[in-house]
Amino acid sequence: MPIITYRDALNQALREEMQRDDRVFLMGEEVGVYQGAYKVSKGMLQEFGEMRVVDTPITELGFAGVGVGAAMVGLRPIIEFMTWNFALLALDQVVNSAAKMLSMSGGQYPMAMVFRGPNGAALQLSAQHSQAWESWLAHIPGLKVVAPGTPYDAKGLLKSAIRDDNPVIVLEGEMLYNTKGEVPENEEVVVPLGQAEVKREGADVSFITWGKMVLVAQQAAEQLAKENIAAEIIDLRTLNPMDADAIASSVSKTNRAVVLEEGWSVAGFGAHVADFVQRECFDDLDAPVLRVHQEDVPMPYAKNLERAAKPDAKKAVAAAKKVLYLEN
Repeated sequence: MPIITYRDALNQALREEMQRDDRVFLMGEEVGVYQGAYKVSKGMLQEFGEMRVVDTPITELGFAGVGVGAAMVGLRPIIEFMTWNFALLALDQVVNSAAKMLSMSGGQYPMAMVFRGPNGAALQLSAQHSQAWESWLAHIPGLKVVAPGTPYDAKGLLKSAIRDDNPVIVLEGEMLYNTKGEVPENEEVVVPLGQAEVKREGADVSFITWGKMVLVAQQAAEQLAKENIAAEIIDLRTLNPMDADAIASSVSKTNRAVVLEEGWSVAGFGAHVADFVQRECFDDLDAPVLRVHQEDVPMPYAKNLERAAKPDAKKAVAAAKKVLYLEN
């Protein structure tokens, strides 16, 4: 099976869906001539032309609104934000138009569109470019939200998002574009929205996570395995709708849960997961649910402070041992 990068998996998904449906088009800053800020749209202008791979000015609110209008008349736009931090300028179109138009029009206006781009912190990009957006966006009724953590899921979830008849948010991991994984070459890769996956089987503690933190959970699970602790990893993949059954099934087996997220603790998406576990899985729990997350500070620029602020495998291991009553 071919091993490709997360970036190339996204490129394959875009290319295949644009070949499949001529209503699909890509629009954003530097997606055409420059071939994408992260080279996700490499070669697409040459294949599909400037009517379907559309370079825009630096006007997030403007081109997001053009996308909403295009969806209302039956096209299927893919709006790329160079980073979700810049999407702050376009939230009115995402939240007040895309998310609500289908409902407010009584179903008269279609709203099949995708908003996608890198999410979360990279390395030394400081506070304004290092924010994880899942709790902001999953909070909004009318939006579906996905956060792929592997190349396979990046391709499969993006293809499903493009085919969905609702606005879908795709939160790509900014630090994942160069990561590699197996993606089948001669079969269609489609990951259903709303379906979590067990990335690693275990019986002692459940790591519930998504996006870039799947890699961190895997690192933590490897460290725990050296001490004969078997951690199970549940990759939610889709945050809204959330696969509650997958969470409940894992917690009923391990009786302990650690939620691992990239964002801040206050009103973070992990709080929603923890609330579900304590309400619906209370009788299965042998310890309180713990969350591992970014420190509640704007992301520092200094390397040592940035490292201290981020969630990592060491913090995940400590949380797992705490719910196992192996550490205070």
